[in-house]
Amino acid sequence: MIFALVGNQNCGKTTLFNQLTGSNQHVGNFPGVTVDQKVGEIHNQKNVSVVDLPGIYSIRPYTNEEIVTRDFILNNKPDGIINIVDATNIERNLYLTLQLIEMGIPMVLALNMMDEVRGNGGTIDIGKMSGKLGIPIVPISASKNEGIDELIDKIISTSKNKIYPNKIDFCESGPVHRCIHAVSHLVEDHAENCGMSSRFAATKIIEGDSDIISKLELNQNELEMIEHSIVEMETEHDMDRNAALADMRYSFIEKVCENTVVKCKESKEHVRSVKIDNVLTNKFLAIPIFLGIMFTIFWLTFNIIGASLSDLLALGITALTDIVDAGLTKYGINPIVHSLVIDGVFAGVGSVLSFLPLIVTLFFFLSILEDTGYMARVAFVMDKLMRKIGLSGRSFVPMLIGFGCTVPAVMATRTLPSDRDRKMTIMLTPFMSCSAKIPIYAVFTAAFFARYQALVMIGLYVTGILTGILVALISNRTAFRGKPVPFVMELPNYRFPSAKSVVLLMWDKARDFIQKAFTVIFIATVIIWFLQTFDSRLNVVSDSANSLLAMVGKLIAPIFTPLGFDDWRVSTALITGFTAKEAVISTMSVLTGTTIDNLNTTLSSLFSPLTAVSFLVFTLLYTPCIAAVAAIRRELNSRLQTVAIVVLQCGVAWGAAFIIYKLCSLIF
Repeated sequence: MIFALVGNQNCGKTTLFNQLTGSNQHVGNFPGVTVDQKVGEIHNQKNVSVVDLPGIYSIRPYTNEEIVTRDFILNNKPDGIINIVDATNIERNLYLTLQLIEMGIPMVLALNMMDEVRGNGGTIDIGKMSGKLGIPIVPISASKNEGIDELIDKIISTSKNKIYPNKIDFCESGPVHRCIHAVSHLVEDHAENCGMSSRFAATKIIEGDSDIISKLELNQNELEMIEHSIVEMETEHDMDRNAALADMRYSFIEKVCENTVVKCKESKEHVRSVKIDNVLTNKFLAIPIFLGIMFTIFWLTFNIIGASLSDLLALGITALTDIVDAGLTKYGINPIVHSLVIDGVFAGVGSVLSFLPLIVTLFFFLSILEDTGYMARVAFVMDKLMRKIGLSGRSFVPMLIGFGCTVPAVMATRTLPSDRDRKMTIMLTPFMSCSAKIPIYAVFTAAFFARYQALVMIGLYVTGILTGILVALISNRTAFRGKPVPFVMELPNYRFPSAKSVVLLMWDKARDFIQKAFTVIFIATVIIWFLQTFDSRLNVVSDSANSLLAMVGKLIAPIFTPLGFDDWRVSTALITGFTAKEAVISTMSVLTGTTIDNLNTTLSSLFSPLTAVSFLVFTLLYTPCIAAVAAIRRELNSRLQTVAIVVLQCGVAWGAAFIIYKLCSLIF
């Protein structure tokens, strides 16, 4: 059995999914956490699964989230629907519920956050509401694991016994009523052939859902008769078709709530949130506060907490390397194998692993910001600025995610309602510096700008943002002409961070980093070691400058000469950076034959502070890893557009590094 979990954004859907399945999906206190459908098996229920679908407000074909949800229900035909509703905001949430009821699939309504309703003096007559909506209702509190077992039992029994929603007319009479029934009657046989409810098909046709109209395969005569009914409804009702349907649903919801709901008083959480927002979203203070918070996070990560932990781990890795080195020497292992293990694997993978504490520390702070609800405020605050570059504040959320990893950031653009906004955001997201670049920044800033490490770090992040803005301004007047869609985002109440959620996000990032270190980076370092160790006749070289790798690096090196660095080892490291950005440091470590402790000294022979700045700017802006390129290809569904974005990013990176190098040369 498969159940679809459907609900509005930020209503506790992912939390409920975790409770149902025991999965450790990341839960965030801002809309758009679920950007793809996730599947998990329900606890203690053999062969019973639930699919966590993206949060939506209605089944209208406006956004990719709505299309994903609609198509999954229509095409995969789940055995039942679990519709989770925020009980503290029930009127808005029930709009989606009415649309799901029209689909005619066994369904249970999960009234979430009932503990908050009771705590704020509200009540809901569950039995009465269930009768009026014609579906079973189970009160729950997903965050406190209350009512979950009852919900599981109810959805399984409802599905097994084929208990369909009662056929309820949301409008008893009038032009909307006549129009829906006329269209339902006309398309009844077509809807049956497609396996969908005639009522659902009728409302989708009235709303102008082209996909549904195409599936129904209506002839021209039927389409003309339907259009005549719709125009007649609009004339009589004095509203356009979409407004008329919305009015019908909200009128019905008002009647249901009037008889079943005693509204909550204003919650303490909301009062507190309003007071905090008076400061954090203040017209003049919002952006300075945001920049101050981010600077503090970088300072704590790269100068205090993360840096200290990273140094300790580096010492541990060095000690382990020395022990293994001594053991292999004593054993008398083949010198080539000895070189592979120590100069290849330990130098490459070890140099990257030492930066794990920096990643974990950074995401500890970012997950707290997200869990409190502050990230949603940042998107709201940034809306005015984002509109100046042709995007809405909603695009800021994927860009924020991009500071962690470009892959989920690109996937998060699915939450954007406009195709133009989505493509433009995908193009700009890689300019937001992902966490994989942190090892590069950490090594170079420690080597050349130790006294100003945090300042240089935040300068790099700001440079990435400013470059993205500049590219957006140009794109908005060329390839992406047009206006951004209106920005609507629900601001959740501030909440104290969940320890579980914070730990889960930290573990998720640490696991990804470790997996990458022992897969992609491991393979890359072995390949780099091989190319560096042998020449074109597969003889072991005494000088790596005569190796296969040097031949490749020397061919590419002239491209970077105008940027101030033309050593073949540097250009080779940039190439391996396409596999994973962490590989840049591991490659340099392998090529120079030094451990991470001594790499700082070695870099001073390859770079000056000026060329180090140029190199940092290039690595900041050039194409992210292969995984990110694959994600862009998948989301755009166009090889040509993907290649264009990769070329654009490399071109922008080279141009920016060149300009900064020349300007700094004139000044210094």
